[in-house]
Amino acid sequence: MQYGMTFDDEIREGDSEFVAHDLRIVIDPVSATYLTGASIDYIDSLMGGGFKIDNPNAASSCGCGHSFRSREDGSDEAPASGGGCGSCGH
Repeated sequence: MQYGMTFDDEIREGDSEFVAHDLRIVIDPVSATYLTGASIDYIDSLMGGGFKIDNPNAASSCGCGHSFRSREDGSDEAPASGGGCGSCGH
């Protein structure tokens, strides 16, 4: 699974909507099941900036943090490879 965000001003049936720090957030129902309890923060440092996602539903994630394997995928084990991920190219 991969994390992705986009700008959208349309709310569809089943979407969850809330406001955090004056920012309106809309999450589709499928994504909501994988993001329940997750925290998203924007980090700006000398090494660069970007979103940091702490997701309790992730059994493992790639080295860059852009993709993850959910606990529902049937495994709580980390992938055998010890580096980046094969799905997002990071």
